[in-house]
Amino acid sequence: MTKVLFISGSPTSQSRLNGVIQYASDYLQASDLEVEVLPVIDLPPEDLIFAKFQSEAVLAANKKVEEADVIIVSSQVYKASFTGVLKTYLDLLPQKAFENKIVFPLVLAGSVAHLLTIEYSFKPVLTVLGADVVLPGVYLVDSGISWGQAGKVEFDQATEERLIRALDRLRQEAQLRLAGQASKTLEG
Repeated sequence: MTKVLFISGSPTSQSRLNGVIQYASDYLQASDLEVEVLPVIDLPPEDLIFAKFQSEAVLAANKKVEEADVIIVSSQVYKASFTGVLKTYLDLLPQKAFENKIVFPLVLAGSVAHLLTIEYSFKPVLTVLGADVVLPGVYLVDSGISWGQAGKVEFDQATEERLIRALDRLRQEAQLRLAGQASKTLEG
């Protein structure tokens, strides 16, 4: 089964981004993908700030990255880039941690002003981490997302359609990659 890991760079647990991650996680699980979420804020702050590469928590998080087939790197836009908490964790990953994985940026912003964040902030870092397949991802704007009465995010129609299209493309890429790996195994 294809393993999907969300790396949440949200600096708070009750954020719209984490609501979007929950929605996307549920959607992908319904497609028979194994999904796990790694909230970076759950890692010990001193391990992140002091770059404790050998801490048990960091090693356990890195193991999840290693075992995943698909990595969804998610963050809000802060100062025209991703969050600092996300960057502190990405700095603790092995140099080629994203090699041979499908990588998908999921970005939530206050406006369309930073639409190129994926291209100029995310992709260079993801590539340095070894990502050879970085999908276009999805850039969402806060105004299209709200908290519903049930404590789950709700989307305006256009935002939800864009998110679903992006997740469907991700799912298709994962299925194609898995099928390709299976045929290589049979040939070998």
